Amino acid sequence: MSERIGHRFADRELLQRALTHRSAGAPHNERLEFLGDALVNLIVAEALYRHWPSADEGALTRARAELVRESALAPIARRLELGDHLTLGPGEMKSGGHRRDSILADALEAVVAAVYLDAGFETCRAVVLPWFEEAIAALPPPHKVGKDAKTRLQEWLQARQKPLPTYALLAESGEEHAKRFHVSCTLSQPPLATEGVAGSRRAAEQIAAEAALERLQARD
Repeated sequence: MSERIGHRFADRELLQRALTHRSAGAPHNERLEFLGDALVNLIVAEALYRHWPSADEGALTRARAELVRESALAPIARRLELGDHLTLGPGEMKSGGHRRDSILADALEAVVAAVYLDAGFETCRAVVLPWFEEAIAALPPPHKVGKDAKTRLQEWLQARQKPLPTYALLAESGEEHAKRFHVSCTLSQPPLATEGVAGSRRAAEQIAAEAALERLQARD
């Protein structure tokens, strides 16, 4: 587990607590989750501040919200295989709690806090930042943040009364913890096809949609 996370814990109890859901009894990960939430927000905010040196506060705030929401954190937890190592109560085990976005996202934040308490902020940032680098690189320009590429492409086509795009999974490769998804985005009017590759199907679709938008806008 430590190798997957990217940090070897001096205090293994911290990691165990981070992966213990409250349904399993105390000590559980809720306090660590509280601290980890703040740390993730800080690390992502700093990364965005450096990534977009001219962006205003509003764009930075919207981008951070996109990157740290539950649906963005849960896929990271899955890539780290946190669900396989969670300690859950009987009820959560039976209901598939190890696959639930909310539990996975909370566990990820708790793990971030555990790394911080075990080794300090600099190590924590070095461990956590790579988890978000691909998503940060795939962000649209600051003035377009708030609506993802698929939404903006749909609106562009609807405004011109064109058919909506179709997305298809072309290929899936890699080990379970490091999968790569190759996706196509196809438009019938105007005829256009683009592709995207990323660590999740959703991210790959966003990349393909962004590429389609750029080509359509270049034609305009």
